[in-house]
Amino acid sequence: MDQFPAGLQPVPGPTVLGVAEISGIISDALNDERFQDIWVRGEITSYKHHHSGHRYFSLSEQVSGRNFAIKCIMWQSRAQCLDFEPRDGLAVIALGSVQVYEARGDLGFYVQEMLPAGEGEKHLLVEKWKRELAAEGLFAEERKKPLPLFPSTVGVVTARTGAVLQDILNVIGRRFPVEIVLSSTAVQGDLAHLEIARAIRILDGRVDVIIVARGGGSFDDLFPFNHPDVVRAVACCMTPVVSAVGHEVDHVLCDLAADRRAPTPSAAAELVVPDKAELAREISGSLDRMRNALEKKVQAAALLLEDLRLRLQPRRILKRINENREEVSEMEEDLNRAILARIERGRGELARLKALLEGWSPLTILSRGYCIAEKEGKVVRSAANLSTGDRIKLRMAGGGAKARVEEVFHDKEV
Repeated sequence: MDQFPAGLQPVPGPTVLGVAEISGIISDALNDERFQDIWVRGEITSYKHHHSGHRYFSLSEQVSGRNFAIKCIMWQSRAQCLDFEPRDGLAVIALGSVQVYEARGDLGFYVQEMLPAGEGEKHLLVEKWKRELAAEGLFAEERKKPLPLFPSTVGVVTARTGAVLQDILNVIGRRFPVEIVLSSTAVQGDLAHLEIARAIRILDGRVDVIIVARGGGSFDDLFPFNHPDVVRAVACCMTPVVSAVGHEVDHVLCDLAADRRAPTPSAAAELVVPDKAELAREISGSLDRMRNALEKKVQAAALLLEDLRLRLQPRRILKRINENREEVSEMEEDLNRAILARIERGRGELARLKALLEGWSPLTILSRGYCIAEKEGKVVRSAANLSTGDRIKLRMAGGGAKARVEEVFHDKEV
């Protein structure tokens, strides 16, 4: 143990850390959630598009005359998803995390997504609206209503001019013509969401189904269909709503609130009405199946009737009696009684069938008070075949008569 002169105390030496330890401490500190998955707004400077596809740049900001900057890296796998070309001087917002490259001690912001400032802030606003509206239950599946199978009126919310309305008219006119009610509105612009919401409310309860539509466009063009006013108007609609905004790759919050989403306005028109040609084919097929089933039943009934007729012929029964007479001679009396009873039952069945057939005979119908009119040797089947002055022959039970037509009248159609 070291000995120090009286009055002197040992002075502790400085703590010495390695470079790797410092880098590790910084890395651990940056794991704080405040530095992870955050949005940063700034102006691009020192932009470099590397041949590997990676992007290197800084995000800068001036505050109180001082310039602040942070180095940024966007790897090729993320950069290939950009739908704009970054450049120096462009204001952007970027999503990423602050990290340190421990081998070199470089501190940087690793970018996952990046958008031009104005559009980016709208994207963030849409994400905020989406969370709030979902929390209200406006996107819940149990709210969805089925579309009517055969609507008689279709409401359309879109601009009066342009190809969208014409596409819907053409498709519905070709597939299944019904009444179309237009509630026209602006489909883009700062106040378009107010017009769209009002147009939807005007149609609600007055038509069988509503199509909310517009053609493709940029994120800004479609922005009104993300607005809570439009989403709530769709979600609160008593009438089923089909959303057809933009192209197949476009998605707006209006789609989530609607009862059905269509990739295009034309596809929405196909959703809301059936195809009359397909319906005709289905009806024709059903009629063919019914006709075939009826024919099979008639054939089966005819075979059964013929079998009964053959089994009930008296001559066949007597032939069987004669063939077996010698074998049953000792029992002839009892057998004869049984045979006669069988014959009587057969005759009764024949009489029943005869009465049934006679019931359908025209002569039997005449006995009920009806008569048959003939003109020029042909039966008159309709008043349309008669004219005033025609000579006709009337046949009735017990005889007939000749008459001249004085007046012809026709039943009125209902």
